[in-house]
Amino acid sequence: MLDQFKGMQEDMQKKLDGIMVSGEAGGGRVKILANANQVVASVTIVDSLLAPENAEELEDLLITAFNRVTEEAKIKAGEEAKNAMSSILPPGMELPGLFG
Repeated sequence: MLDQFKGMQEDMQKKLDGIMVSGEAGGGRVKILANANQVVASVTIVDSLLAPENAEELEDLLITAFNRVTEEAKIKAGEEAKNAMSSILPPGMELPGLFG
């Protein structure tokens, strides 16, 4: 059974690599794209934020966008884990609170 769980975990990691989520801030002026394993794939910043006088605003927007994309990745990973567990648990059995 342990080997089954290891295999499921590996399958889950591969699946999460293919699920993309995004986080935005500043009305879309900063966008971060990541997979559900919380690996950032891209960061898009509008040119006007790259001026030195906008450094503090850019920092704030990057933090906000990163936190949003990270939260979205956690939600997606939890949903996928819950779906995977439901396929191996007996019908009607749930583990409340295990995946959020």
